[in-house]
Amino acid sequence: MMKNSYKMLFILSMMIGSMISISSSSWFSLWMGLEINLLSFIPLMMSTKNLFSSESSLKYFLTQALASAVFFFSIILIFLFLNFKMNLIFYNFMIISSTMMMKSGTAPFHFWLPSVMEGLNWNSIFMLMTWQKIAPLMILSYSLSLNLTIFIIFFSMIFGSLGGMNQTSLRKLMAFSSINHLGWMMAGMVNNETLWMTYFMFYTFLNFCIIFLFNNFKLFNINQTFKLFYSNKFMNVSMFIMILSLGGLPPFIGFLPKWMIIELMITNNMYFILLFMLFMTLITLYFYLRITYAAFLLNHMNMNWNFKMDNWNKNMKIIMILNFFSVLGMLLINMFYFFI
Repeated sequence: MMKNSYKMLFILSMMIGSMISISSSSWFSLWMGLEINLLSFIPLMMSTKNLFSSESSLKYFLTQALASAVFFFSIILIFLFLNFKMNLIFYNFMIISSTMMMKSGTAPFHFWLPSVMEGLNWNSIFMLMTWQKIAPLMILSYSLSLNLTIFIIFFSMIFGSLGGMNQTSLRKLMAFSSINHLGWMMAGMVNNETLWMTYFMFYTFLNFCIIFLFNNFKLFNINQTFKLFYSNKFMNVSMFIMILSLGGLPPFIGFLPKWMIIELMITNNMYFILLFMLFMTLITLYFYLRITYAAFLLNHMNMNWNFKMDNWNKNMKIIMILNFFSVLGMLLINMFYFFI
């Protein structure tokens, strides 16, 4: 009971830190909110059941502390050169953008993300992929530089797509998937001030769907999914739907935020960048399908273990609801806009 109360206290402090950063009107309070968020999330990463969580916590702390130090130094330089050359202030804002990209795990500052996620449990991974990105992305939208952002879009799509090609760990696959989705969010920032928030909300929902399944059945590698698929045929459809929705394949709901960004990029004549993003997203779909394709293409069953489906029977209603929104969510939203 005491352990749960401490955990809730750290979660509350983490949320307060992010809210301070988002709603602050000064650079100092913005930096202070980021530090409160960081120091509150570190204890949540620690786990007595996972020996690698300490290593991941240390890597995360060192990376975030480095980004915070450079961010604070850039703020000081802005005030020092405020009445001097504007070029120096512009370069400082580019440094600030780079530190926020490092905090959120955007390529090419993503070097820490796969190794950190490999040592965490699924609950911590969900918070790292969703809530911990809100404040850095919000600050990044304040100090956006068009040339730097286009450069970052290319890198995020390349590393996010090609990095997951040879991975068998589901946690690393989700890390490279996050980098790829961050590229789409950067494209949303370039075209619209608030479009990336819409994309982020859909991304959070889809991550919850996938991680809910992984966490319930304690799946961490691709080969572990084989025994699950052979144990329950309905699980094939559930995982397949959620994976395709996360990949943004129509008519699943994950395609809707991508559709909105595609329309705006066509309106702004960003055809080359859009074509490149679509091509790299197809590569991402390839390693998404690796998680489920064996269950659909292989007919032999050489299983030497028994898989208990107690978690499946317990959470079947929740998984069916998530499948319903993944499949019919896009249709329901279109009907809602039609009647409005």
